[in-house]
This record gives sequence, structure tokens and C-alpha cells, in this order.
Amino acid sequence: MRLAVIGGTFNPIHYGHLRAAEEVRESLGFDKMLFIPASTPPHKTGEPGVPPAARLEMVRLAVEDNPGFEVSDTEIKRGGRSYTIDTVRSLKSEARGVLKVFLVIGSDSFNDITTWCEYEELLRLASFVIVTRPGYAVKTPGEVLPVELARKFWYDSNAGAFMNSDGNTITYQPTTLFDISSSEIRGKVREGRSIRYLLPRGVEDYIRARKLYG
Repeated sequence: MRLAVIGGTFNPIHYGHLRAAEEVRESLGFDKMLFIPASTPPHKTGEPGVPPAARLEMVRLAVEDNPGFEVSDTEIKRGGRSYTIDTVRSLKSEARGVLKVFLVIGSDSFNDITTWCEYEELLRLASFVIVTRPGYAVKTPGEVLPVELARKFWYDSNAGAFMNSDGNTITYQPTTLFDISSSEIRGKVREGRSIRYLLPRGVEDYIRARKLYG
């Protein structure tokens, strides 16, 4: 069983997230894309204090009309800092070891993968799909990982991906580039400017109704 997972703060979720997830799901043949909003992300501090439940609801509103998308509250229910390694272990445990997890992350995040909690173990337990982000270089495992770890990966031209002996892959998936950021959206709301066409209308209405980011 193959499960594609896209995590993040989604503060708020926008069309950049959604279109990248849809293109990955379609191009790589995943039946489902699972969105997992973080409770407290370890890499992001100083963002507006929007409750995790509100970010979760915005994701639910954003994906409700797409049968290929689902939302999980596993990190929010767990509480505390959200470490991806804990989530992957939980998902695989619930599936009793028959689940192959593919983590969908931006090139900016992959370039900093060595700062992630237990990143070596994460590379052993999960595959990665790297999508491009405007303004961030696309780097190979050899450019990102320590030499000894990078040597465990080789490029398989048939699979079009880097592989390791654990059977996991690192796939680089080009997607339509949307130069949209959550911080930009928050700034526009704060300044009283329009955010229409940057995110789904239901999410926009939710932000306005609850006076988020103002």
C-alpha cells in the first residue's frame, strides 16, 4: 500500500499547496494524498498564533471537493512539537508494516533535511517526493546529505529516481510553479488587501469570518 503525505503548518493553505499535491498524485499514480497539518512545527517560530484547530478546518474546507485528497488530524491530536519521524512511525504502525509512505516536500525543505529530527531514520523508513519551490535550488542527495549517507543512494534511470537499499526513493517531481506563500497571504489580510484567487473561496470566507491574521 502506497500513501502520499503532505504536511505543514498550512497557515493558511493555498493554491500552491493544492496544485502541487494534485500534480504529484496524478503523475505518480497515488490514489490518495493525505494532508497532515502540524500542531507546533519545530522549524517555524514567530508565526501568528492561529489555533491548530483553525488551520485544520481551513485544510478541510480546501480539499472537501477533491475525492483524491484526505485530511488527518494525527499531529494535532498528538500535540506538542510535530516531528515527521513520529508521524511516519505512527502511520506505519497503524498499517502493521504494510504501508509505504511517500513524503511530499518542497525543494527548500529537502535542502535542509539534515536539520530534521532523526533524518537518517526518516530516509530509511520513507520515500520522498521533492517538488520545486520558486527561488529555491533543486539539489541532489549528494549535495544535501553527508557523504556516507549520500553513498547509500544511487540513481535508477528506469524508475527516474534515486533509490537506497531499504527500497525507498527520492523522486524529483516538477509541478506548476505558483509564487504564492502563506506569509504573503497573511500580510495581505493584515493590510486589508484582497486574497481572492490565492486560495479557495471557502478558506477565504473562513479567514474573514473569524478575523484571522488581522
